[in-house]
Amino acid sequence: MRSWLNNIQWCPGCWDTLIIWAIKKAFEELSIESHRRVVVSGIGCSWKASQYIDGYAAETLHGRSLPFATWVKMANPELIVMAVWWDGDGYGIGMGHFIHACRRDLDMTYIVFDNENYGLTTGQASPTTPIWAKTKTTPEGNVTAPFNPIELAKTAGCWFAKVADCKKFVEMKEIIKEAIEYKWFSLVNVMQVCPSFKRW
Repeated sequence: MRSWLNNIQWCPGCWDTLIIWAIKKAFEELSIESHRRVVVSGIGCSWKASQYIDGYAAETLHGRSLPFATWVKMANPELIVMAVWWDGDGYGIGMGHFIHACRRDLDMTYIVFDNENYGLTTGQASPTTPIWAKTKTTPEGNVTAPFNPIELAKTAGCWFAKVADCKKFVEMKEIIKEAIEYKWFSLVNVMQVCPSFKRW
C-alpha cells in the first residue's frame, strides 16, 4: 500500500499525496474495482495523479482533461470517470471546457487540486490566487481578484460543487465519495497546501 509513496515526483512535503490517498480510499470504500474506473489528468501539479491510482488512466494536454474524460464517458457510460486538474490548468487554460462540462452535466467527477498558484512552473499567479498575494508574476501583490469556482460551477449548471480541505483527510475522502456517487457532473475543489510556492 505504501509502495506508491516511495516513488512520488512532487516537491518534498507536497500535499498532493494526501489527495491521491483520499481518492484511492474513496474508490476502495465504494468497492469500485480498477477495471471500472478511468482517471484523466491534465498538466500541472496534479498531472501525475493518474499514475498513482490503479485503473485506466490518461495524461492529456494542458487544459484538456475534461474533453477527454467526456469522450470516455460517452464512449462507455458504464465506466466511473474522474478528471483531476489543478487550478491553473482547470480554471485558467481549461476554463471553457470546465464551463461546458458543467452545462452538459454528464456523470463525471472533477477533482481540482487548488493550490492557488501555478506550482509546477514555480509559483505564478493563477485564477484563484488571493488578492494582494505575492507570487513570481505578482511580486508587488496580486491586483486581480480571484473568482469563486464553486459559484461559477453552480451558475453554469453544476449542482454538486463542494470545497474540501486537504488537511482534513476524512472529510475530504467523504466528499470525494459523495461526488463519485452523484449521478451527474460533480466538482470537488480541494484547497491544497503548497509548501514550495504558496506563501500566504
